Amino acid sequence: MASVNDLGLTHLYSGKVRDLYEVGETHLLMVASDRLSAFDVVMNEPIPEKGRVLTGLTNYWTREFARELPSALVSCDPLVIEGFVEGFLDAGEFHGRTMLVKKAEMLSLECIVRARLAGQAYDEYVEKGTVHAMSVPKGLKLTDPFPEPIFTPSTKEATGHDLNIDLDAAAKIVGADRLREAQALCLDLFGRAAKKLDAAGLVLADTKFELGVVEGRLVFCDEVLTPDSSRIWPADQVRSGETPPSFDKQPFRDWLTHAGWDRTPPPPPVPDEIVRLTSARYVAAYERVTGQLLVDWYGGSK
Repeated sequence: MASVNDLGLTHLYSGKVRDLYEVGETHLLMVASDRLSAFDVVMNEPIPEKGRVLTGLTNYWTREFARELPSALVSCDPLVIEGFVEGFLDAGEFHGRTMLVKKAEMLSLECIVRARLAGQAYDEYVEKGTVHAMSVPKGLKLTDPFPEPIFTPSTKEATGHDLNIDLDAAAKIVGADRLREAQALCLDLFGRAAKKLDAAGLVLADTKFELGVVEGRLVFCDEVLTPDSSRIWPADQVRSGETPPSFDKQPFRDWLTHAGWDRTPPPPPVPDEIVRLTSARYVAAYERVTGQLLVDWYGGSK
């Protein structure tokens, strides 16, 4: 992929998936690549359509609940972005994978909501009987629901893995009032999204939110309820104690584990078939959740 630098923008940051560019004093361009990371290592092979799926789903959820929940997202429409970045309309490779957003002062927490026992929470539960050092019911099995969704924050580490923490530790980082506000926002959106997904025959097991402050208001930033930030399962295939099929990248992580990789760089070469299947899973996530074809999203080839 070419660089947005070609449009005269200042590059600020490249993460495992996204690249960030400055647009004047108040806005940013956030470009989602097709890079795939697992266990904090970026694979050498891109996953076709992944960036468009992440961007399209974020736009979908942001617009779906725009009246109730604030967001830093301004637009994904190339015509709107052209008004801020001259020449963007001619940069077709970025259409559908680019968000114009307001600059925000990011909250120093990963805001995770969990409705089901899975992932790191399951590992901790098996070892200690807790989730993020917090008490939960005894006797739960993998994929079992909690009595109600729980807010389980973690730190944001500049290097290495984020650390799962309890609410008291989170309050020391961002303050008790801001934590309560973040918790309420995340639980509200999670509940709304879970209800909508349930109507589509899907289970929202957990998700991670990024929050920031814009003009004194706490808002959602970055990706929202995507396969990279969420576990989404077909409701009719969830069995207590079993790993269900998933619309997130967990199956790819499982393949890496079975391949015998030790989770340290360099990553193993990914077979074409695994790339194809992973891309199809991302596309299916977008189309199942939104009820729309990905080809109709910005940047699609009809």
